[in-house]
Amino acid sequence: MDRNLALEFVRVTEAAAIACARWMGRGDEKSADAAAVDAMRKAFDIIRMDGTVVIGEGERDEAPMLYIGEKVGHKSDDDAPALDIALDPLEGTTICATGGVGAISVIAVAERGKFLHAPDTYMDKIACGPAARGRIDIDKTPTENIHAVAEALHKPVGDLTVVILNRPRHADLIAEVRKTGARINLIDDGDVSAAVAAAWPESGVDLLIGIGGAPEGVISAAAMQCLGGDFQGRLKFRNEEEKARAKKMGITNLDKKFTIDELASGSVMFIATGVTDGALLKGIRMLPDGKAKSHSVVMRSQTGTIRTIEAFHDLARKPKK
Repeated sequence: MDRNLALEFVRVTEAAAIACARWMGRGDEKSADAAAVDAMRKAFDIIRMDGTVVIGEGERDEAPMLYIGEKVGHKSDDDAPALDIALDPLEGTTICATGGVGAISVIAVAERGKFLHAPDTYMDKIACGPAARGRIDIDKTPTENIHAVAEALHKPVGDLTVVILNRPRHADLIAEVRKTGARINLIDDGDVSAAVAAAWPESGVDLLIGIGGAPEGVISAAAMQCLGGDFQGRLKFRNEEEKARAKKMGITNLDKKFTIDELASGSVMFIATGVTDGALLKGIRMLPDGKAKSHSVVMRSQTGTIRTIEAFHDLARKPKK
């Protein structure tokens, strides 16, 4: 993939983040999400690519745009790169609607066929940073994984921080982690940000464990490829319909343990813009005179380059034709 595409994609997440940030704290999740989706879809039109949404807003009959299988980009010639897109225009709709911590707009990009086509179901996940890569195993107990990561990081278990979604289904997991003596960061939403934090320097997070969304798992795996971290996942189906959908998408072994390379492989990019303040990114700042400030991260697995970008936007100025 052309490295310049990464900077084109950041314009897409910036547009989505600015659009939904206007709804921050207003208690309207649907309007915030719709604003992000609409802005992201329009921004894709300026990018020269033959793009296909493989992780998106749902099936075609469930979403008016950015649905799975939708073609995006401006294919001006036959040489336009064929890319698969995994996206979440607003990861953390509740966070945005309540003015909470860590809502982002996010895109992951890969060459055609390099992302797992994950159904909209749950996924059991584990993620860590580069120092513990190869040491985690979703088939092992949380206690075993915590000790393995602590050893790899040369930390006492009591200094390790594990991030977990605060859900009733995690009651036993939380109890076991507390029994080890490790610290826990319970979050209400946004497990892409949480997974990335496990590999982000100075985030204060060392390990992610627990069940979240499967589509978000693919996006997280792409980020981990760029950061040099590790990720594993296993689909957790809620009903037979979800199992049937997975089979339709080409997943034959429904109990398979997916490694990071099976979720996202090849040359991948990860791009995110903060909507509200979080451990990774600052949120959108609405400034005087119709201006805004954004904070984004752009990562490429091919080089391991990580760029953080602060940009000022004049929202009142009409673009010149």
